[in-house]
Amino acid sequence: MTDQLPMFPLNAVLYPGVSLPLHVFEDRYRALVHHLLRIEDPAERLFGSVAIREGYEVGDHGAQSLFRIGVRMQVTDVEAHADGTFDIVAVGRDRIQLDRLRTTDTFPIGEVRALPEPTDEVPAEIVDRARATFAAYRAVVSEISADPLEGNLPSDPQYLSWTLAACSPLPLGERQGLLEATDPAERLILITDLLRDELRAMNVITSLPATEVARTRWSPN
Repeated sequence: MTDQLPMFPLNAVLYPGVSLPLHVFEDRYRALVHHLLRIEDPAERLFGSVAIREGYEVGDHGAQSLFRIGVRMQVTDVEAHADGTFDIVAVGRDRIQLDRLRTTDTFPIGEVRALPEPTDEVPAEIVDRARATFAAYRAVVSEISADPLEGNLPSDPQYLSWTLAACSPLPLGERQGLLEATDPAERLILITDLLRDELRAMNVITSLPATEVARTRWSPN
């Protein structure tokens, strides 16, 4: 079943449960925020975001190519400024598939479908391997840089998979692959393999990860 959703493509892959601060200054996205603020129920102040495969977030040309799998976001905080710009915070709600993007309106509108997460039980050994591998990675990184995670890991395998995906030092394509993984078990296996590769590389040359570790705040909402 398709739904219409305001869209805010970004040069980043977002995940359910992860919060993101955004400075909104371009006219079309300022219009998007004004639209959301007119919605009385804060829980319904929703927009979609997909990663830009090719192009830019702003400018006349903008995104030239988008990934189809993204995240439905809920605005949780808004600060309006005298110059008409906004600082907002949004948290990922669930995954979506973008079927069509309409750019002729005041702000982009997407035709999207929800992609519910499977509820199959994740084997304990997969969870344990992922947690142990991330603990080893976290210990190494914390010695040479900031801790890649604020707080403790969630116990729920689904939330755990999203948290580790957000904290993994990966380029955009691999981060998108984690978002598109069919279930938490597959996602945890992928993250474990990727972090083990990173640990092997860091044991050869002590340095920062290949890409900057995402430092986003976790929320179970």
